[in-house]
Amino acid sequence: MDHGPAVELGVDHAAKRKTRLGIWMFIFYTIVYGVFVAIGVVNYEAMSIIVFGDINLAIIYGFGLIFLAIIMGLIYNWRCTKIENQMNKEYKS
Repeated sequence: MDHGPAVELGVDHAAKRKTRLGIWMFIFYTIVYGVFVAIGVVNYEAMSIIVFGDINLAIIYGFGLIFLAIIMGLIYNWRCTKIENQMNKEYKS
């Protein structure tokens, strides 16, 4: 039983801009993660420094990386939607 596609797929005019945004966000996250790894390798004792309450730097930084990934995903989705709407409006005109 073939009901066909759920949506009409067409040309993605915003693909280049979305790809560029994704690459820049990936580079940014990789740098932030690289600093986390570098601290762990070069000065692993610094990870045991108490930062907030009874929580050490390793836990704070680790959860920060998780929250950063979630926030960046939301920003990426918001920006891509905005870019797609803008590009589709330009090509329809």
